[in-house]
Amino acid sequence: MYDHRDPPPGPQSQGAEGGTPDQTRTRRKSGSDTIISTMGAVLHWVHDVASVTLLKARRTLLQAAILFCVLLLLLWVSIFLYGSFYYSYMPTVSFSTPVHFFYTSDCDASESVLCSFPTANISFIKNERDQVMAYGQPYRVSLELEMPESPVNEKLGMFMVKMSCYTKGGKTVSSVGRSTMLHYRSSLLQSLSTLLFSPFFVTGMAEQKQLIEVELFSEYKTNAFQPSIGAVIEIMSKRVQIYSSQLRIHAYFTGVRYVLYNFPLTSAVIGVATNFAFLSAIVLFGYLQFVWGGLLPPEQVRVRVMMGDNTRIQQRREDARKRMEKENSQKDLGAPQVIGPVTEASDARDNGTGAREFPARPSEVADPPGDNNKEGRPGEEDDGSGVSEGRQRPQEGETTLRQRPGAWMSL
Repeated sequence: MYDHRDPPPGPQSQGAEGGTPDQTRTRRKSGSDTIISTMGAVLHWVHDVASVTLLKARRTLLQAAILFCVLLLLLWVSIFLYGSFYYSYMPTVSFSTPVHFFYTSDCDASESVLCSFPTANISFIKNERDQVMAYGQPYRVSLELEMPESPVNEKLGMFMVKMSCYTKGGKTVSSVGRSTMLHYRSSLLQSLSTLLFSPFFVTGMAEQKQLIEVELFSEYKTNAFQPSIGAVIEIMSKRVQIYSSQLRIHAYFTGVRYVLYNFPLTSAVIGVATNFAFLSAIVLFGYLQFVWGGLLPPEQVRVRVMMGDNTRIQQRREDARKRMEKENSQKDLGAPQVIGPVTEASDARDNGTGAREFPARPSEVADPPGDNNKEGRPGEEDDGSGVSEGRQRPQEGETTLRQRPGAWMSL
């Protein structure tokens, strides 16, 4: 039968199974708080990781930028050093200047005869301050003559070209003479050439002329004590006809200069790479010196300095010897005070007699406990090491062992 006093079965079973609504909300709230705290911890960890990663990335980027700037600076300095070396070490490879001849015309002569030999004065100073030819460098000096194929020059035959080099004071240091002439061409060959190139001759695109090259010096070297600053060129003929003339100076290189001139790209790469490696080594050693304080540890350096200082070692040995002598003398003076009471007390104890039959001397009576040896003993001196101040008096019936510091402890 159902009793009216019993609680209804519905709500009671529901509370036992699912709990009350307040408990359910509490559990849901605790679960949501746990999820929120977990998510907060995860977000905090992600934030920390992101911050550390960003910091490392920024530091790495900064280091990479500094390294790139340093390498770029070293490369630029290497190129500048190689360019400076090439400019200062390599002399003028080729020099060319026009030659303007002059002669006198105040004589009574025919139309094809000059009053004097054509002469020209050439300067070997470039830009009014630089020498064209380097000291000790061999040069090839040649003269180019542009001469027309006129009947006068064809009948001229051979003629002489003379060159004299002089110093600043006007002294002639070298002189040379060479012979030359026009190349021979037969009448038939001249006729065919004229017929074939007649359109060019008519329009002015070509001329009937020849270029004569006269080699004056094959290996000319200027002296450092008497450098050549100019030369006088003379055509030793009064019937010669010349359109124009050029003096050419070309250097013949040997050794390192030969490699630099004939292999410029390879030489530049090797030179810049060598300078870059040398400068990189200097920067690296400077960085190690600044960061680590040097390649060798400080202890090794200190040991080497002390081993090399013989005067300091000798002085320390002398101080240690004096200290040992002073301690030995103090030990000899203090031996009766320490050993006497112990020996007498042990003898009296062995013979069965009391200590009253062998009274101790006044000097051997122990000091009062509160004295602490403030005034010091008359027979002892303080050596400055503080050994006597901390020394304890041995009592009767005891044997004390003391370890005296050796000389090696003061080093």
